[in-house]
Amino acid sequence: READHRAWTPVSYTVTRQNATVQGLIEGKAYFFRIAAENIIGMGPFTETTKEIVIRDPITVPDRPEDLEVKAVTKNSVTLTWNPPKYNGGSDITMYVLESRLIGKDKFHKVTKDKMLDRKYTVEGLKEGDTYEYRVSACNIVGQGKPSFCTKPITCKDELAPPTLDLDFRDKLIVRVGEAFSLTGRYSGKPAPKVTWLKDDTVLEEDDRTKIKTTPATLSLGILKSVREDSGKYCVTVENSTGSRKGFCQVNVVDRPSPPVGPVIFDEVHKDHMIVSWKPPLDDGGSEITNYIIEKKDAHKDLWMPVTSATVKTTCKIPKLLEGREYQIRIYAENLYGISDPLISDEMKAKDRFRVPDAPEQPVIKDVTKDSAVVVWKKPYDGGKPITNYIIEKKETMASRWVRVTRDPIFASTQFKVPDLLEGCQYEFRVSAENEIGVGDPSPPSKPIFARDPIAKPSPPINPEAVDKTKNSVDLSWQPPRHDGNGKIIGYLIEYQKVGDEEWKKANLTADSCPETKYKVTGLTEGSTYKFRVKAVNAAGESEPAYVPDPVEVKDRLEPPELILDANMAREQHVKAGDTLRLSALIKGVPFPKVSWKKEDNEVSPKADIEVTGVGSKLEIRNTVHEDGGIYSLTVENPAGSKTVSVKVLVLDKPGPPRDLQISEVRSDSCYITWKEPEDDGGSVITNYVVERKDVASAQWVAISSTSKKRSHMAKYLMEGTQYLFRVAAENLFGRGPYVETLKPIKAMDPLHPPGPPKNLHHVDVDKNEVSLAWDRPDRDGGAEITGYLVEYQEDGADEWTKFQTVPMLDCVVTGL
Repeated sequence: READHRAWTPVSYTVTRQNATVQGLIEGKAYFFRIAAENIIGMGPFTETTKEIVIRDPITVPDRPEDLEVKAVTKNSVTLTWNPPKYNGGSDITMYVLESRLIGKDKFHKVTKDKMLDRKYTVEGLKEGDTYEYRVSACNIVGQGKPSFCTKPITCKDELAPPTLDLDFRDKLIVRVGEAFSLTGRYSGKPAPKVTWLKDDTVLEEDDRTKIKTTPATLSLGILKSVREDSGKYCVTVENSTGSRKGFCQVNVVDRPSPPVGPVIFDEVHKDHMIVSWKPPLDDGGSEITNYIIEKKDAHKDLWMPVTSATVKTTCKIPKLLEGREYQIRIYAENLYGISDPLISDEMKAKDRFRVPDAPEQPVIKDVTKDSAVVVWKKPYDGGKPITNYIIEKKETMASRWVRVTRDPIFASTQFKVPDLLEGCQYEFRVSAENEIGVGDPSPPSKPIFARDPIAKPSPPINPEAVDKTKNSVDLSWQPPRHDGNGKIIGYLIEYQKVGDEEWKKANLTADSCPETKYKVTGLTEGSTYKFRVKAVNAAGESEPAYVPDPVEVKDRLEPPELILDANMAREQHVKAGDTLRLSALIKGVPFPKVSWKKEDNEVSPKADIEVTGVGSKLEIRNTVHEDGGIYSLTVENPAGSKTVSVKVLVLDKPGPPRDLQISEVRSDSCYITWKEPEDDGGSVITNYVVERKDVASAQWVAISSTSKKRSHMAKYLMEGTQYLFRVAAENLFGRGPYVETLKPIKAMDPLHPPGPPKNLHHVDVDKNEVSLAWDRPDRDGGAEITGYLVEYQEDGADEWTKFQTVPMLDCVVTGL
């Protein structure tokens, strides 16, 4: 039967031996067994086992322990841990045997004679630098089992590992006042690190509320019954010889706020309401103030009445008051964690106490210009009502009537720029304040001011330099000052100092004698060296001097001529006929050179205007014609040398007339016209020719070609027998030139030839001194109608023929024979 059951279960009824095998038992269960003998008479009494038997396998020595590890090594100790064997041999482990072997030795030796049951042991008393192997065996009632696998060789020396830190808290923590909080974590490092706790860079020490606990692997800081002063930045530092790690936490211990800061100020008091203000609490409890709760109480009653609990401002209007009653105001501050203690005001009676504002103090005038001035004043007492407007008035000093400067409201600024002043006039200003009660008295008048731009001394002239010199003079030049001080520059004062002297002498006595930015200082000594300086002067006075950088030696100087060409001489110039030709250049040289202009090495046209100044020369020809073109040269010469420049000028005009107009190949309906190009193309390429014809009986010319670029044209479509005149003109980009015309008309007809001889000449009658002749028409008329016949006669034996006459008919009577 099972040990925890009372019922017996039969195993076998047929056993004849003195042993039996019981099957079907459950491992780990405890059983009792009993046996009875049986014969033919019957069954005898049972014999029971005296104690329960636990069903298990047979007992052997344990298996080898597992996971033998080295946990720590120092110069004289080694700490090891291991796990129990997978199988204890069927019997509980009674002890462990830990053995070591010094490297280089053959045998293992027990490290301790003590009975070890813990699976962790620190071997101490080792020699620094020695190297060991370790193994461990398990023992049960049977005996000692196999040893574990050996550790790797371990050398006794201190191990180094930088600190590590694993914190259980975040970088921010919020705690209610009175609650406890703790900051915990884990750390490691070799050698064992030192743990330090700080609050706001101050080391924490344990006291009644501060608890610090540190183990070899964990750390903890606890604060009991926290107060607001426990808020701050907490830091834990873990440090050993290899380094340090830090962890931070910003702890905010929150509470309800402290009371608002008094006293309660009554900003406005009226018969039916008041406006009060206060200051925020000194301590907001670590949480932003969400709102203020304001209550009011009649001073003669005990009941506080709510006004508002929704305001976040430190000011509030207390409404619904009874005139003449005295009131107290109570104010609470509230945050997420509660409501503060109250701030209670003094008693205040509800009544009007207002009047018009007081008169401001005397205003101050600044930034005066010729047409404006800025009036500045201080805010006066407002009479109990806020000032809503300021009224500014002006008047001329000698006048008696004050005039408002603007109808627009002026508030809340306490200054105003008054416009539209008359330059040169003297003004006074005054200011009045206005509230809802009315307008207060005006301020005392300001000090009189003149409306004009303020004038200051000018800045020094810019870049003074000596631009020329002679044996007794120096020419100075400069640029106006950058700032004229808002006043007109009257002129300039020039001073000079002989090198070695201390005194500066004036070159001009008054500034108005030098209004321009140049001056010739005369009366100097040849060969001496001088310093020069220039001052600008306006109505406010003289500027600081500007010095010529280097001293100047007074003597004549020679500079060869130099020409700086303007753009109109820098390259070939093209001028349209009728326009103006301008040629100019800047000229330098000391003494100033003699200037001469030439055209083709001859004098220029009398119509040319030539101008020579102290810095250059200019040639100008108005209404240019084509003949004004050519090579123009400018020559400048002084004792130091000469220089010449030339420029080609083309006057662009309409072309001249074509030449040698000829008519040939005349036919009854056409003729061929030829000509030569004009002698003058006007300075531009001939673009085309215009050919025109005219019937001699007509006054109108008719164009027959206007685009031809050739110098010939076949005139077609002529009317046979009509006489024509022809003319031709050339064109370029600047227009059409004059025509050339045929001197006499031509007749449109085919070419003519002499007619053939008459035929069949014979006499029809003869007399003593005359002969009648007749003949027939010739075979060909030569291309034109026969207009007559020439009759000639010859005496017999003579050599010459004598003309008689021309007759139109085919007969003739020759007389006078």
